[in-house]
Amino acid sequence: MSSMRGIDTPVRQRRRRVFKEVADLAYHSSNLKDDMEALPYQIVDYEEPLYWESVYRDRAIIRERIRLAMGMSLRPENREHPGHLTQGLEESNIDEKYYEPPLMQVIPSACNACPENRYEVTSSCMGCVAHPCQSVCPKGAISMVNGKSVIDQDKCIQCGKCRDVCPYDAICHKHRPCKSVCGVNAIKSDRFGRATIDSEICVSCGQCMVSCPFGAIADKSQIFQLIRAMQSGRRIIAQVAPAFVGQFGPKVTPDRFKAALKELGFEEIYETALGADMGCMAEAEHYVKEVASGNQSFALTSCCPSWIMMAKNLFPETIDKISNELTPMVATARMIKKKHPDASVVFIGPCASKKLEASRKTVRSDVDFVITFEELTGMFEAKGIFLEEIEAMDAMQDATGAGRGYGVAGGVASAIEDCIRTYYPGTEMKIEHAEGLAECRKMLLLAKAGKKEGCLIEGMACPGGCVAGAGTNIAVAQAVKEVAKFKEAALRSVPKANDCGCCDIS
Repeated sequence: MSSMRGIDTPVRQRRRRVFKEVADLAYHSSNLKDDMEALPYQIVDYEEPLYWESVYRDRAIIRERIRLAMGMSLRPENREHPGHLTQGLEESNIDEKYYEPPLMQVIPSACNACPENRYEVTSSCMGCVAHPCQSVCPKGAISMVNGKSVIDQDKCIQCGKCRDVCPYDAICHKHRPCKSVCGVNAIKSDRFGRATIDSEICVSCGQCMVSCPFGAIADKSQIFQLIRAMQSGRRIIAQVAPAFVGQFGPKVTPDRFKAALKELGFEEIYETALGADMGCMAEAEHYVKEVASGNQSFALTSCCPSWIMMAKNLFPETIDKISNELTPMVATARMIKKKHPDASVVFIGPCASKKLEASRKTVRSDVDFVITFEELTGMFEAKGIFLEEIEAMDAMQDATGAGRGYGVAGGVASAIEDCIRTYYPGTEMKIEHAEGLAECRKMLLLAKAGKKEGCLIEGMACPGGCVAGAGTNIAVAQAVKEVAKFKEAALRSVPKANDCGCCDIS
């Protein structure tokens, strides 16, 4: 399937604009309710419709985007008076507000009700004498009308044979982009044919959001609450996922990025790869002592929350195989709070599902806010900070290459492999990784069937790994190269033995 990732489409520009304007409200508004009500008219300030059949629909969609960006829920569309844009604002205007599930939401007025699975003959049909499409159709669904092929949708079984044999590529396969990228089949349809998300199945990876060409799916944000917390004088410390490199422009080096975050108001900045370093050492030891020795049949890594949610939901028998190690985000947050107990911690990363991981009740996360690179860009824009012009101050050198490699699919597996090779030489290893939830699902099916004995399996919900997360700014291939360079620049390739990471927090 083709990907829009890394392309600056109007959908993306509007998302960014909303984040910038919401950040602007947090920084500068003295009359929040009135300013928020005025915002849709500032963003949609034209009379002729640009994207929809009317400016009224355009504004209605922007209103819901603003609500989600403020951390609020969508208003019900099935009521005559769904309430004001600012309804529920008081509950959101607090810095303790966590994300309330569901995190991913379809804005019904923005959904195009795309066909879910349909083959259609296009105007490229030449009406050829052979018409092989008709010959191969097992259901007799294709006939010639006015010299062109036509598919009877009531008879069609979507086998695709007609498309495969057409000599002119005149038959297209229409599918719903959000549904085709959802590896857990969480996208359903309402009675109007619009997409809905089954929140019982959804694992909040956000791939549907970045694949919808109508911008009809959005997640909730905490940028407003984070800015208000910063303004209150609280100490806010940032930890940054390794996938940040390259996300803010080719000239923005890690050191420059660190300086820009300090200018934005963060007191200290640490690499989340610190927690990854701790995790890969512990998981290497667990693999050697439990899996390689035969005590445990296989092991699953724990750093991707969407992969873990899917494993627990669809393969509950694998729960005891999931690593007990804290995720890099949580491990780093705990290190920070140990050193700075009175500070609040914000995780800045590429990932939508980390928002829910931070707010879960089962394992205390010690993370107070989660924002994505895309949302952070809105904060920089609202504050008028130009990252390429900032002078780099102190270097970003907290973590090893192993921890930094976690940002790319296969990086967790290779970090654990490097640690085993360094500290447990001679150990026989079976280490594999799966990326994208559909592939992850296949891998777990094989493990369940006993085909992955003695294996350590890394799962990443996003194809490409964290660099392909829903909150990223650049194309995945470019991001992979940037993380590789950042990994090479680390002072050490693997952590020291018995390294708890605490000594790296200053």
